[in-house]
Amino acid sequence: MATHDNETSMRRFYTEAVTKGNVSVIDELTAPNFREHETIPGFEPNREGVKKWITAFRVAFPDIQVIVNDVITQGDKLVARATFHGTHKGMFMGIPATGKKFQMEVIDILRFENGKVVEHWGQGDNLGMLTQLGVVTPPGAPPKH
Repeated sequence: MATHDNETSMRRFYTEAVTKGNVSVIDELTAPNFREHETIPGFEPNREGVKKWITAFRVAFPDIQVIVNDVITQGDKLVARATFHGTHKGMFMGIPATGKKFQMEVIDILRFENGKVVEHWGQGDNLGMLTQLGVVTPPGAPPKH
């Protein structure tokens, strides 16, 4: 598969699945043996787990938007640096809605095989997001009493 096609698939994932909530597109973009390497507590490391995670994430942040900042490709891998932003309007990992906005930088690495994503590794600024939502005290700040 051409590098451009891999990038198109990645952008379609962000737009269709994450932003619009059309998780059925995951079956089109990933192989049946897809493996999720990012640890997401309570979700299986396969495409069904990713669908459930995105659905839960969109309940918490229904206005989620993703901006792709950089894309790097090499061989069968694609790396994307993206910015997620949205408003915390629903339950998120046991945290009630705060109504606060967040912005989080993420790095996603995808490995493609025969035009489908077979592996994903991801890293996001979860501490920064939780701090922006007001559920974690910023490092170095005095404790709340």
